[in-house]
Amino acid sequence: MLDLKTILVVTLATASLQAVVWIFVWRAWRHLYELKFLAAGFVAIAVGVLLMIMRQDQPAAWEIIFHNTIIKLGLVLLAEGLARFLGQPRYSWVGISLLIFQIIVWNSAVAEDPGNIAIRIHASTFFTVVLMSLMCLGLARDRTQPPLLRWTTIAVLAEYMAASIVQSIFELQLPASFQSAPILADRNSWYLLQGTLFLIALFACLLFMVSSRLSADLREKNEILSREVVERRRLESQLHASLETERALREEQADFMRIVSHEFRTPLAIIRNAAEMISLVGDKSPQATRERLAGIDEALNRLFSLIDRFMTNDRDHSFQPEAVRIGSIIAQVQTHFRMTNRGDRLDIAVDDPDIVFLADSEMMATVVINLVDNALKYSPADQSVHIMVRKESRWMVIEVRDRGMGIPDAESGKVGRRFFRASNAKAATGTGLGVYSARRFLAYHGGTLELAPNGEGGTAAIIHIPLPKGLPDRLPSEEVAA
Repeated sequence: MLDLKTILVVTLATASLQAVVWIFVWRAWRHLYELKFLAAGFVAIAVGVLLMIMRQDQPAAWEIIFHNTIIKLGLVLLAEGLARFLGQPRYSWVGISLLIFQIIVWNSAVAEDPGNIAIRIHASTFFTVVLMSLMCLGLARDRTQPPLLRWTTIAVLAEYMAASIVQSIFELQLPASFQSAPILADRNSWYLLQGTLFLIALFACLLFMVSSRLSADLREKNEILSREVVERRRLESQLHASLETERALREEQADFMRIVSHEFRTPLAIIRNAAEMISLVGDKSPQATRERLAGIDEALNRLFSLIDRFMTNDRDHSFQPEAVRIGSIIAQVQTHFRMTNRGDRLDIAVDDPDIVFLADSEMMATVVINLVDNALKYSPADQSVHIMVRKESRWMVIEVRDRGMGIPDAESGKVGRRFFRASNAKAATGTGLGVYSARRFLAYHGGTLELAPNGEGGTAAIIHIPLPKGLPDRLPSEEVAA
């Protein structure tokens, strides 16, 4: 027969080690506050078994009741901790009611018949079956733990309930003349031994549950972290795109201001030249003075128009297309260079000055003026610049040809970039914005600019502008936009 004292010592060692483990586990993962109930449960069982080992062979009635009640309290704490850990209804009132029932029944049994332990065993069996049935119910309802682990734990609990029932049956089958001691004897050692095995199995199941919970939490945190990383990358991409957009807008705004300031130079040059001529001629030539004053007035009007249109906050209003004659554009070009005393170097050939196309008159005049100004600047002073206008199918072609220094072949693809000037043009004054702004303005019209070597030396700037369908081939003289 098994020795009761030995079994109790083994049970004490087992419960104590498990209590220490659960205390460390709880302190390691404080966010799982439910673990403190499990740790307290195993501590209570260890304390109860220790007190049973230390008591005398003939303990007092209160000792028997107190020691067993502490062990039962440990089971109630285990049930409470498991219910909290699984997030199931706790039924704490049931555990408290069972403890009260345990104390009342044991107190009555010890007081009336100290030698009859059967009543106490039956009360313990009732306590165990009710409490562990609630634990099994919580495990059956749970969906957070793996099914195999849940049903294994239920089987462990069911085994302990079955062992408790078997012990009660054994006590019922003892003969009436059987003399029992007031406490457990060696014949009850098998029950305590399977109780120890039950504690080990339950400990393992609970430990696996905690591990599964931590793994699930880790996976969830990893998923949250992954989503956060993806979201941060998306936000970073949006921020980068926003910064790029802002940078592009700032650059476009600065670029626009450079173009506008470049184009202000054209009417200002007329004003300066006209003012110089007036100071030289004075009263000697009233007709020349009137012409210069008219040029100043026209340049000022153009300057104010540029300010009103290009310096406005609404960039879309800076482009104002209308039906115009190519002859009126060429007339503006002639006026500009006549006022700057360079009109005699222009050789203009227009096949049909009445060709009508859709354009912003100021922009288109600026495009041609910039190209002609470059041709004059980079050509010898005794060479003329040829301007030819013709119609090709649904396109209007404007060519500006010079016999100047030309463009180096290695740099032909770079001319037209902002601020770029060919290596052979460094000696002449310039900003590198003339061709660039011309292409920007032509883009509004759907036109293109091609720079090619002139057959007789120099450069040919060729403009292609589409002629929209639906426009009349001629405009009455009163509709011509001058």
